[in-house]
Amino acid sequence: MRIDALPGPRCWTLRLVIAVFVCVSVTPASAETFSQYLSKLRGDARASGISDKVISAAFKGLKPNMKLIPLTTRQPEFLQPVGRYLSKRVTSSQIRNGRKRVRKHAKDLAAAERRFGVNRYIVAAIWGLETNYGGYVGKSDIFRSLATLGWKRYRGEFFRKQFIDALHIMQTEKIGRRRMIGSWAGGMGQTQFIPSSYREHAVDFDGDGRRDLWRSTADALGSTANYLVKYGWVPGEPWGYPVILPKDLPRTAWTRPWKDWATAGVRRKDGGKFPAKSQATLLFPAGSEGPAYLVTQNYTAIRNYNWSDSYVLSVTRLAAHLSGRPPPTQKWPTRSPLLKPQRQKIQSLLAQKGYPVPNRIGRITLEMRKVIRDYQLSRGLVADGHPDLELLKALGG
Repeated sequence: MRIDALPGPRCWTLRLVIAVFVCVSVTPASAETFSQYLSKLRGDARASGISDKVISAAFKGLKPNMKLIPLTTRQPEFLQPVGRYLSKRVTSSQIRNGRKRVRKHAKDLAAAERRFGVNRYIVAAIWGLETNYGGYVGKSDIFRSLATLGWKRYRGEFFRKQFIDALHIMQTEKIGRRRMIGSWAGGMGQTQFIPSSYREHAVDFDGDGRRDLWRSTADALGSTANYLVKYGWVPGEPWGYPVILPKDLPRTAWTRPWKDWATAGVRRKDGGKFPAKSQATLLFPAGSEGPAYLVTQNYTAIRNYNWSDSYVLSVTRLAAHLSGRPPPTQKWPTRSPLLKPQRQKIQSLLAQKGYPVPNRIGRITLEMRKVIRDYQLSRGLVADGHPDLELLKALGG
């Protein structure tokens, strides 16, 4: 996953907010040294069934990588306006290269679609966005990255568990220590599986007896399709569509059957027909001033790969180009999204008011958008379910 730098000097306020948040969220609760943390980690590894040989190889020469900490707040999908992010991720070169790779690996993509029921172009788009179709799988030492993030208590015990899972992968799949490389946050292989996802969802799709997401493109593509199915992908259903809404349609509408959307006058922007069965949810990724979408469970399945609407829309946009059916042009607002501390503040304030907030870690899921919409309705605000500064101010934040 590419990590872009923050904007220039004029954004000093943004830098200050982020810097304060980093100090609060990743500083250890105690004065535990890195060596002390590794010592406990070794004990956890042995208790988990990892051999001394693998432990020795994985822990050899480990030192903290302090350059990682600022990267935890620089993920562009959460900092850039949706339209800007899409233009940077779905480029003409990405599309051209992707079409070549889709043709080259057509057999593997078709086989994965038959076995798992996941649209081959969605799988190919994830492959392209994660590592440029296997062209760059990262160069960070997985064990060093995971140990550093775990020691700094970034996301609590999450990275400690990922470290142990990475050891299991090294041991079970018989992967050499030098090949355990990936992204700064632990993503591995051509479609950037974190260790726990690798253990749970990777498949031996080429039939060679090993699950190798680095060297086997077939394994990577099959594993990605399997991952999406495990997270709710429904075969035969679309992920959703960009739509045109009637001016008199209340923006408060939520989940309805496709036929009801059609009866209400909602139309696909590409002129196609809605499915005859199932249902869809109205989504405004950048607020009611921006494009509207009707999305399904398959949209949510993709979102489990990366908890960002910008990321999901880049996957679906690239997939459309790869399939030979370019998506319709969209005009996006230029406002930057809220920072993670601001999103968390909204969640905290809504919870204090008795709303059923599904999480307090800043993730704006469809369920979270419904909670926001309900509050907006109660206050007479535009009920688009989108978190913005107006909402934060209305909550008293």
